[in-house]
Amino acid sequence: MGADIAVTGLGLITPAGHTPEENWAVLCRGRSAAARDPELAGLPVDFSCPVTGFDPAAELGRPLARRTDRFIQFALVAARRAVTDAGLGVDGGLGERTGVVLGVSSNSMSTYVTEFGHLGADRPERVSPLALPRSVPSMAAGEIAIDLGARGPNLVTATACASGATALGVARDLLRSGTCDIVLAGGSESARSRMAATCFTRMRALSRRREEPELASRPFDARRDGFVLGEGAAVLVLERAADARARRARVLAVLRGYGAGADAHHPVAPHPHGDGAARAIRAALRDADCCLADIGHVNAHGTGTPLNDTAEAAALTRVFGDDVPPVTAAKGVIGHALGAAGAIQAAYTVLALRHGAVPPVANFEGQDGHHKLDIVAGRPRPVSPGAGLSSSFGFGGQNAVLLFTSG
Repeated sequence: MGADIAVTGLGLITPAGHTPEENWAVLCRGRSAAARDPELAGLPVDFSCPVTGFDPAAELGRPLARRTDRFIQFALVAARRAVTDAGLGVDGGLGERTGVVLGVSSNSMSTYVTEFGHLGADRPERVSPLALPRSVPSMAAGEIAIDLGARGPNLVTATACASGATALGVARDLLRSGTCDIVLAGGSESARSRMAATCFTRMRALSRRREEPELASRPFDARRDGFVLGEGAAVLVLERAADARARRARVLAVLRGYGAGADAHHPVAPHPHGDGAARAIRAALRDADCCLADIGHVNAHGTGTPLNDTAEAAALTRVFGDDVPPVTAAKGVIGHALGAAGAIQAAYTVLALRHGAVPPVANFEGQDGHHKLDIVAGRPRPVSPGAGLSSSFGFGGQNAVLLFTSG
C-alpha cells in the first residue's frame, strides 16, 4: 500500500444540483430527476435526466462558452469549484506539479451530428473551425489546464462508463509515484444527444417508460427495463494526505484503494457471474489493506438494466457472501452520465462518509433473482464511520472500483 491520498475539494454539476450540498439534499429525497427532454422530442425514448439552471455564458463568459461544448463547460465549472473548495489559490496558475485527469467516454455527438450534416449537404465551407477543439475528449482536460494554469500531466481516460473512476485511479498513481503534488481528477459527459439516445435505444439499453419518466430509472428493482440518459461532471482535488495536513487543508475523505481489470468476455454485456467486477472489488480491498468488515456501504454502478444489475449483484455476493453491506445507486435519481458516472459516484461516496448516511435508491420496490442485496430504499440510512466502495463498469468489460475512508 502506498501513500494515502486525500480528497480536499469537490466540484459537482449534475441533475441533482450545482453544489455538493444541493446534490446531497436531492439524493436523500430519493426522487428521480427524469423528465421529457425537448432535445429528444420525436424519438422512441424522449426523456432524460438533464442538468437544469446551467448558464455557461454566465459561469464562464461568452467567449469561453462559445468555443466549448457542454461537457467541457461542465468540467470547467466543476474544476473551478473544486479548487475553491480545496482552498487552493490560482494566482499565477496551479503550476507544473498539478495534473488534470478526466474521464470522458465519447466525443460530443451533438457537435458531430451538426457538422456531418453540413458535409452530407455538400457544404464543407459551413463546417465550423471550432468543431474539433470544442468536441474531442482531450479538450475537457486541456481547457481546465488552460483555465487554471495546471501545467502538469494532462490526460483523459476512456474506459466507457468506468472512465471517471479510472481517472481517479490514474490520478492516485500520479500522486503516489511523486509525479504530481496535486491532481484535479474526475469526469464529465453530456449524453443527452439525439444520436446517443438513438444508439442506446437501438441496443435496447434505455428504459421505455415514456408515460412515466420519473419512474423509469430503478436500479436493482424487479421491474427495471433500462437506464435513463443523464449528464454532468464531478471533479475531486486529490493530494497526498501528508501534504494536505502540512497546508492545513480540510480532508473530506481518503482515497485508500483502487482496483481495475477486464472481463475479457463480451463487447457490451457484463460477465454474467460478475467475474471481472468481483476481481476489481477484491483488488481495491487489497490495495487499501481493508477487510470485508471494514466496508460500511457500497455505491453501486446500478444502471437499472437487467444484465448489469444481475451481474453486479452476483459480484457483490461472490465477494461478501451473505453479508453484503448496504447498497445505494445514484442513477435512480440522476440517470446515467456515462463517462462522468464513476466520478460523480466517487463524490457521492465522499459525501456519504461525511454525513454518516447512505441515500436511498429511487424507485426501488423489490428485487428479483437469486441474489438478495441490502438495498437502501425509502429514506437515508445512518451507517457507522468506515469505508465506502464505489463501483463502475462499462462496455468492453471495463471494471474500476474505488475505496474511500473517512478523512
